[in-house]
Amino acid sequence: MPLSAYELRTSVAVSDIQKAVAFYEGKLGLQVLESGPSANIDDGSRVYGSGGGPALNVYQSVTAGKTAATLATWYVDDIDQIVDELVSSGVEFVRYDQFEHDAKGITARAGGGRIAWFQDPDGNTFAIEADV
Repeated sequence: MPLSAYELRTSVAVSDIQKAVAFYEGKLGLQVLESGPSANIDDGSRVYGSGGGPALNVYQSVTAGKTAATLATWYVDDIDQIVDELVSSGVEFVRYDQFEHDAKGITARAGGGRIAWFQDPDGNTFAIEADV
């Protein structure tokens, strides 16, 4: 059976699960669906729900923050509102020199729409994107 028949979940390595919990739950407002061990670390992982199901696995690992690429994107209806809410909870948005950003840190996306990036405490990059 092809992999397209199965649920896909993004996994993100973090260096300190407690700092990650403060960020993902406290600042992003994600809901924990389950917690468990990560390799040899008791209670070193969390599965967060988004969009109605499990979406993000965060686990403690020495490989945390090793990529500059965007790891996951939330597709939203009102990017301005979501950015405002995240900023008010302490999330800082990243500005890249190669793009023009508005005052909130949002930039036009190639092909239309708008996008903004932020990072977790380990430098893992995520995006908020809207088609309008």
